[in-house]
Amino acid sequence: MTLTADDVKKIAYLARLGIDQQDIASYAQDLSGMLELMTQMGETDTDGVMPMAHPIMDQKQRLRLDEVTEIDNRNNFQAIAPQVEEGLYLVPKVIE
Repeated sequence: MTLTADDVKKIAYLARLGIDQQDIASYAQDLSGMLELMTQMGETDTDGVMPMAHPIMDQKQRLRLDEVTEIDNRNNFQAIAPQVEEGLYLVPKVIE
């Protein structure tokens, strides 16, 4: 599918994007290339291919150790907070 300059202008209008006149041809070519790639991907035979929920489905993901690496600064932060009550920060009510 090849996009025209009018197509690009319409897409830009719908997306509320400002595009310079001299860039429209470049955008039309780039977007047409993307649409062509999507068409090719849609035509690919995927019979027998199992969908993946995550790209690391069959591998084990390395995780860091779950250990504390920072000191507790809660009391220091609450000492400089404008309002604190029973360990909670008090903020102005914004929704009635």
